[in-house]
Amino acid sequence: MKPSLEREPRSRGLVLSRASTRALATFVAVCLAAIAWPVKAQTQSQTQTQTNPPAQPMTMTASASQGSVKITLDDAIQLALKHNHNLLAAETTIDQDQALETQANLRPNPSWFADWEYLPFSESGQNISYLANSTEGDIGLSYLFERGKKRQHRLQAAKDVTAQARSLVADNERTLTFNVASQFFNVQLAESTLELATKDVESFRKTVEISEYQYKIGGMSEGDFLMIKLQLLQYETDYQQALMAKDQGLDDLRNMLGYNSVPADYDVAGPFEYQPVKANMEDLQMKALENRPDLRAAQQGVTAATSQWELQKADGKVDVTGQGNYSHVNGINAATFYVTAPLPIFNRNQGNIAQARYAITQMQEQEKGTNDQVMTDVHDAYMGLKENDAIVLLYISGYLNAAVRDRDIEEYAYQHGGASLLDWLNAERTYRATELAYRQSLASYLTALEQLREAVGTRTLP
Repeated sequence: MKPSLEREPRSRGLVLSRASTRALATFVAVCLAAIAWPVKAQTQSQTQTQTNPPAQPMTMTASASQGSVKITLDDAIQLALKHNHNLLAAETTIDQDQALETQANLRPNPSWFADWEYLPFSESGQNISYLANSTEGDIGLSYLFERGKKRQHRLQAAKDVTAQARSLVADNERTLTFNVASQFFNVQLAESTLELATKDVESFRKTVEISEYQYKIGGMSEGDFLMIKLQLLQYETDYQQALMAKDQGLDDLRNMLGYNSVPADYDVAGPFEYQPVKANMEDLQMKALENRPDLRAAQQGVTAATSQWELQKADGKVDVTGQGNYSHVNGINAATFYVTAPLPIFNRNQGNIAQARYAITQMQEQEKGTNDQVMTDVHDAYMGLKENDAIVLLYISGYLNAAVRDRDIEEYAYQHGGASLLDWLNAERTYRATELAYRQSLASYLTALEQLREAVGTRTLP
């Protein structure tokens, strides 16, 4: 019957002298201590929420992916605001509306006309006397005089639309800033995960090498050695997945920044750490009501609708056309003046005036809805931040250290025969899972913080 995993290393060992056994035990203990020391040091630094890449180059290919150009979060946001094509396209709406302001402020063009009547077809009639005394010629100008200050109302309505367009573009900037920050944190999470995976692979490769030596000299069973070697496969897989996540994250971030705004080998830089927030929800909601560009756009929508209503009332005023003619008829020179105006018996623009009035009510309701949405956004973002804050603090307050201690204890017990190989490997997996969960929780917290900034409408929180 096959012995248990705990007893198998002892039952299959070769017969060695006592001196050789003590030397081998001393060698293994020293090697394992050398492996455990850098891992413990790395874990202690992580409990202080510092996850920046190490200064020394690694032997893995991750070091080759370090870009020659490093950008911070603020750099990324500024690049996106300057080069993002969707935002640049939205900004052209401001220029378009300003052009419409110019058009709205133009006066009507005067009309010019001329005619020469009763010209003869026969050659006998084509003489100076006939042309001067028997034909009729007219020349004149007409001009439309707008009443009700239509031009002023058109200009004001166009200006109000431009103001609303500026606020809508600012809201696009707010959304883009949040998306860039979220993707930036995704890249930092991938880099932090890649750093952990790299150290795990390098450390566990040494464990595999020592285990292979023990197996060859008979100090470890083949089953235990294969279990340790298969554990390395998980670390290698984690490393490759983290490397792919980083590359894809950088590509997605580059697309937001403007593909040509950064080189292909760029990288991100900056702290990936816990940032406590002390503001209360009421202050944040008040600040959001002052800063949110979408709320400002909704308020300007009411103003623009009111301007359209005033313009439609002005359009209901009848305009007057003045005309002056000079005529030469049968040798007589004469001047004629006309004034024409439509009679507002049926059409006084009543339908457009009523529609514009209802549009004001529509905009007022949309403003109220946007105001409620702002308050809800801040509340949800604030509660989400608090929940993520509590999770991160759980890890920082002791669970990270507990995972490290559990792994170290199981490793020491395994080395001294007090624990099985499965117990030690389970402790290793628990430690790795805890470290990954902490990094993911930290990324979620930073994303929640950015969501709160987006909800408030400013990156400077009270």
